[in-house]
Amino acid sequence: MGIEFLDAISKKNKNNQHHGKVFVESEKRPVYEEGLNEETNTVVRLVSTKKNNKVYKVTGIEDVASKNNWKAWLYLAPVLILISVFLLYPLINTIFLAFAKDYEYATGKFSGVTLDNFGVIFGLVQAGKGGLETYFVKYAIPNTLILTIVTVPVSIILALIIAVALNSIKWFQKFLQTVFFLPYVTNAVAIGLVFSVIFDKNGVINFIFNSDKVWIYGADRWTAMIPLCIYIVWHSLPFKILILLSGLQGIDKQYYQAAQIDSASKAKTLWKITVPLLSPQILYLMITSFIASFKEYTSVVSIFGGPGTMGKNSVIPDMETIVYYVYDNAEKGFTSRAAAAGVFLFVVILVFTFIQFGVSKKRVHY
Repeated sequence: MGIEFLDAISKKNKNNQHHGKVFVESEKRPVYEEGLNEETNTVVRLVSTKKNNKVYKVTGIEDVASKNNWKAWLYLAPVLILISVFLLYPLINTIFLAFAKDYEYATGKFSGVTLDNFGVIFGLVQAGKGGLETYFVKYAIPNTLILTIVTVPVSIILALIIAVALNSIKWFQKFLQTVFFLPYVTNAVAIGLVFSVIFDKNGVINFIFNSDKVWIYGADRWTAMIPLCIYIVWHSLPFKILILLSGLQGIDKQYYQAAQIDSASKAKTLWKITVPLLSPQILYLMITSFIASFKEYTSVVSIFGGPGTMGKNSVIPDMETIVYYVYDNAEKGFTSRAAAAGVFLFVVILVFTFIQFGVSKKRVHY
């Protein structure tokens, strides 16, 4: 169906001229109604009513819908290729490896499909001649859940308080924003080394509190969680502050003026106005923070230098996370076991994300 131009009969009638306006004899012009004509499957649009004699343009629907489709796919092709190579293929390959039996990384050979790899990581199936694997269930999963449950809400609440305070400061606001953002662009391993010195037995913390408590090297698992959680919260604050501060600056001031007129307290204004209007940003931070905490790895390496409180010499990986377990097993050559743990992590993150999106339908205000 092509594009047709219907020439309207626009003969000028000198007797119908009034105040410089030219009236076309309506009885000689074909009458078309704008919109969809279901009988001919066409759309009629009015182009001009004055100087252009081609008054009506009839456009085929199919031509408009599909004319430039190939251009859109051409523009999207580079991104789609990159996503396929670096995202889809690794994901599909990891799922395949998780179900591969007796997979050999060097040759790529395997003897069949099995669920034993998942049984091994959950301690249900013996890992060769080494007995049952208990580290994943005993350390990796609980540690990851603890870090997620503790660091995500604490970091978001602190970021909200700091962002509100920064937004109310007029002097040195840009300077303070830069200071708070510095940890985000600083090397994570370097920061971890600083924290390991601060929480050392002879470090700053024990000096301030006149204590000799062991926080990191040689500490028990639950004590070592304290500096680890503090490090994660401190390192994740800058990005959250930046997002919340940008959201605060987009809130209309009339809401706060109305709250002042009603003599609302600052706490009530924060809870009833600021938090609901920042709910899209808070939802975004919750989703990204949950994903980041489930993938926590760098913090353990930078502070402890290994999977346990004794660093690389740790016999028991009591500080191991799920991602650390994946990397550790991949390095040791247990590729299928690492892939099974990776698939488990992917499913957990997917479920948590869907739950948050479901809750957000009633709690998030756009």
